[in-house]
Amino acid sequence: MHLLAAQPGAVTDGEEAVDLGQSAGDMVYVSAADTELALLADARDALAAEGRTLPSLRLANLMQLGHNMSVDLYVESVIAEAKLVVVRILGGAGYWPYGIEQIAETCRRSGAMLAVLPGDDQPDPDLSGYATLPAEAQHRLWQYGVHGGPVNSRNLLLYMSALLGGLDADSDWREPAPLVRAGLYWPGIDTPTLDDVRAHWKPDQPTAALTFYRALVQAGNLHAVDGMIDALTQAGLNPLPIFTQSLKDPVSAETVVELFADTSPAVILNATGFAVSAPGRDRTPTPFDGADCPVLQIVFSGGNVEGWRDGTRGLSARDIAMNVALPEVDGRIFTRAVSFKDRARRDDATQSDIVTYTPVPDRLAFTAKLAANWARLRNTPACDRRVGLILANYPNKDARLGNGVGLDTPAGTVKVLQALAEAGYRIDNMPADGTEVIRRLKAGPTNDFKALAGREISESLSLADYQIWFGSLPETVQNDVRDRWGAPEEDPFYLAGELDCGRFAISAYRIGNVAIGLQPARGYNIDPVQSYHDPALVPPHGYLAFYAWLQISFGAHAVCHMGKHGNLEWLPGKALALSEDCFPEAALGAMPNIYPFIVNDPGEGTQAKRRAAAVIIDHLTPPLTRAESYGPLKDLEQLVDEYYEAAGVDPRRIRVLTEDILSLCRATGLDEDIGIGVNENSDDALAKLDGYLCELKELQIRDGLHVFGESPTGRLLEDLLVALVRVPRGDGKGRDASLHRALCADMDLDFDPLDCDMAMAWEGPRPNALAVVDDGPWRSYGDTVERLEMLASALVSGAQQPDDSWSASKAVMAWLTDTLAANVEASGPAELAGILTALDGRFVAPGPSGAPTRGRPDVLPTGRNFYSVDTRTVPTPAAWKLGWHSAGLLVERYRQDHGEWPSAMALSAWGTSNMRTGGDDIAQALALMGVRPTWDSASRRVTGFEVLPLDILDRPRVDVTLRISGFFRDAFPALIDLVDSATRAVAKLDEPADMNPLAAKVARDAQDMMDAGMNEAEAHQRAGFRVFGSKPGAYGAGLQALIDEKGWDSDADLAQAYVTWGGYAYGAGAEGAAEQDLFKSRLGAVQAVVQNQDNREHDLLDSDDYYQFEGGLTAAVRVQSGAQPSVYHNDHSRPERPVVRALDDEIARIVRARVVNPKWIEGVMRHGYKGAFEMAATVDYLFAFAATAKCVKDHHFDMVYEAYLEDDHVRDFLERENPDALHDIAARLLEAQDRGLWQPRRNTTRDMLEQLGR
Repeated sequence: MHLLAAQPGAVTDGEEAVDLGQSAGDMVYVSAADTELALLADARDALAAEGRTLPSLRLANLMQLGHNMSVDLYVESVIAEAKLVVVRILGGAGYWPYGIEQIAETCRRSGAMLAVLPGDDQPDPDLSGYATLPAEAQHRLWQYGVHGGPVNSRNLLLYMSALLGGLDADSDWREPAPLVRAGLYWPGIDTPTLDDVRAHWKPDQPTAALTFYRALVQAGNLHAVDGMIDALTQAGLNPLPIFTQSLKDPVSAETVVELFADTSPAVILNATGFAVSAPGRDRTPTPFDGADCPVLQIVFSGGNVEGWRDGTRGLSARDIAMNVALPEVDGRIFTRAVSFKDRARRDDATQSDIVTYTPVPDRLAFTAKLAANWARLRNTPACDRRVGLILANYPNKDARLGNGVGLDTPAGTVKVLQALAEAGYRIDNMPADGTEVIRRLKAGPTNDFKALAGREISESLSLADYQIWFGSLPETVQNDVRDRWGAPEEDPFYLAGELDCGRFAISAYRIGNVAIGLQPARGYNIDPVQSYHDPALVPPHGYLAFYAWLQISFGAHAVCHMGKHGNLEWLPGKALALSEDCFPEAALGAMPNIYPFIVNDPGEGTQAKRRAAAVIIDHLTPPLTRAESYGPLKDLEQLVDEYYEAAGVDPRRIRVLTEDILSLCRATGLDEDIGIGVNENSDDALAKLDGYLCELKELQIRDGLHVFGESPTGRLLEDLLVALVRVPRGDGKGRDASLHRALCADMDLDFDPLDCDMAMAWEGPRPNALAVVDDGPWRSYGDTVERLEMLASALVSGAQQPDDSWSASKAVMAWLTDTLAANVEASGPAELAGILTALDGRFVAPGPSGAPTRGRPDVLPTGRNFYSVDTRTVPTPAAWKLGWHSAGLLVERYRQDHGEWPSAMALSAWGTSNMRTGGDDIAQALALMGVRPTWDSASRRVTGFEVLPLDILDRPRVDVTLRISGFFRDAFPALIDLVDSATRAVAKLDEPADMNPLAAKVARDAQDMMDAGMNEAEAHQRAGFRVFGSKPGAYGAGLQALIDEKGWDSDADLAQAYVTWGGYAYGAGAEGAAEQDLFKSRLGAVQAVVQNQDNREHDLLDSDDYYQFEGGLTAAVRVQSGAQPSVYHNDHSRPERPVVRALDDEIARIVRARVVNPKWIEGVMRHGYKGAFEMAATVDYLFAFAATAKCVKDHHFDMVYEAYLEDDHVRDFLERENPDALHDIAARLLEAQDRGLWQPRRNTTRDMLEQLGR
């Protein structure tokens, strides 16, 4: 078969092509550095003023040549006529591939001289390969740029002129001159000394260092720097401005270290981009380390102020990568963009715009205030520091106080309080335990405002104080709040006074200098009917009053938001680089914000870092364990074992056992979950059952919750360590191998224990080491896997030692003992150390984030300020490999289920999972379309894509609609452009409609729009939209409040909320265009809904996100198409072995393996109130999946009812520890019956539910 070549594609962001309007010139200099271009323009003017005649010069910023058509225009009108072209590019050829290729080809054809130079001081042989100049000339040109400054810029132009003139002996250019690489700066003083700077300081004020690029000094582009110096001074800080060539430059770094040693800064503000360390590698020391103080990242943005002010994105993809994501790798705290680029003048001689940084005064002031508050925190003795510990509460029920994913938040709060007391903080009347923390919160006002009259109000904020504080907020914020919520007196937490103007009840209590508070509700619970369909709902007065109380009444030096996650960082506003009108800033102000956060959720933690300037203190996941067998599953397993033992020996016994087994399956609903047909052959049915039972007991589940500041011990530690070494790490070799695979290799077991058919008969060796761990039957691969698990546990616990000949296993065990176990055991103390370090106003070390059991032990020990990924590298080659594999399995599964290839799928993609995996979801979406990303080999950055020919796919392409999360939109704008560009490239292919349904659909839709009167360009833009998400500045899927507050009557209500919240189109220049009708049209054609789960440290009944996005998408497709779609919940927890699984299958597995498993129930019962909270949450999520995705069967509800409410031991626990949770569970199960989602097997069920839930 003839294979066609892949078609390359370029990623576009929808911007129009730009014509720089230049005529041809002899010399052309192209650079991304505005400062460099400004210096060259000034040098050219200076030479002209001296009467020097130079060849004509054109200057161009390659950032204006991002569009391929812009490149074509410039190459045709300017480059083609040039005699000498110099291109200086930061980031390698992959950063601007089309531009370099076109310029190089044009210069080869014209015979023009060409130099392609690195934009930094590191050589790049790949760039040199494009040049036509001799190596010596290239190097000289490069060094002029590296050293910079007016003199080198002058000589660069003279040298370029000489190159054109043949380098005659009379030429007066000089060799590049090294300049000072770092030093002090002060406005109005040339080369100031430290004494000169100190002369402007005030006694007894903290020092705030300000580091920025030397190029700004060389170009005189210092308005933003001068503004920052003035703002720091106004905030009561002594500025220490230091320019550097680069923080990686040894000379610059040493200069910074020496200056810090002499001045001891209390806080550092850094305006340089990138990072000293590389993501995913061991941390590299930075010149800031000796100061041991917070490092605040400020941004001199490459965008313009109008675009920032009027838009919601905040920063461009380039700014996010260079000035946000990479600096986070060094542990910097992202603050604000304080300046933007603006045109200073038009330089007629070079036909270019000279750009300067223009500061934004209120952004400078806010950042300076934040710096001052960090310095204040650092310089305040521990005994005088006031700290607010804030617990989240959603849904807004008293059964769910202290929300924190995977965290026993109340118990962890007590651990923090104990650590604070030991460190000298004044704490009075400390709660004895987590139960007492919650009891005191519930005694006061909670978000259940209807019960306010019966609560003790220990803390309040007077209306007068609130009005003064509220009046200090921007007018836009005030108007938005008043327009939505009316006057403060209308808030449900406002209490009228008899002798005064009244006050706000505050959900908090003081214990000395620490306040424990309950984060207020966003407002959806106050006026549900009017709020459900408002994705950008502004917070009510009571919400703002809580944060005002923290600032002006309690006088907090810092706040700690305890656990993933609260709602502050999700309030309306820009994605990042917030303005004063953004609600996270309006509420929190310039307050140091410390945030304990689970280590496996980089996305939502990053949201807090970027929108609330949070310092993350990451914490362990809950302990993890195997589900194992229990109750009826154990009984079935024993019966199945008896069946196979009797096979061929006692036929009569086999018939009896078969009936017993199938009867028990029918009684428990297993026959439905497994798919055993009524008339199915008994051998086939038992084989299905056998494999299913084996898989269930090997499923990884949580065993209780993590307590912040505590490492697991005993069996919990052992089980967690086994989970961490079950999968391979790194290259999977040596110490990084899977322990289970290593054991197989050492014992000559020729199979993969991580990827096998559990029901197959075991005919391999039966080594004694496995035989002695269990005296049960050993007949299947599943039994062998179970024995390997037992042996691994014995090795990890020390109950058994590896045989001397087990070289592979010993290598893994040595690493486990020496490194892994130590890191896990160190995590608890490190978490407390981290929070104390942050509250000391010191530097919290950064660390990577991710799912530890997905081959990421490098995230341990916890207690660090985690970072995420370099967004430019997503999707990674590894993610593409998994995505390609998973896409193939997915379409094959659909074909098996339906007898035809799928034509249209909808995929739910989250920012968090894409950060965790490097882009699995996007890689899968591209693979479904038949598109492959391309990467720069050196930097690993994504450079574009290629459309694979149908011959390679060997199947039709799939029309993929993406519903992205709000955080995905914020963090991955370049990925939106990648998917959109790929979609439009596929839509333009001339292929049969049955092989390219995307192209056929786009063509039909565009024609329909044009027939209705729309112009062709707009019609094709709208017809090609395939990326939809939340309204700009908003987050979520719109179903949580709707379901929690019982605000829906039918599927149509759920679908309408989902479409209303998610029907905003992105890509092709659209940044959230309201396209709800278009979204409905896309969903109406969808045949399958896809959600991937990338790790087993949680499950789909652990979080509301799954039912909101996956369930909501299913409901919307069902309503728009008129039919229930296939819904696939894929398991990507083991990247080498993705599994495609139907959603109802996944629900059934989780209900049996975790939800009703006594092992899990006993685990959460160790945690009292929070354990009952977890049980109530699980029931809520199960109900919500039943409502949205129609994937929960009657027997699943029956099992939950029996395990939670019919079991006396469990029911008594709920009533004792969290009676509100007991009530909520019963009420939710009643609602399931009332809505027709559950028909209990017994009539007496309802009587008990009504007794408990009414």
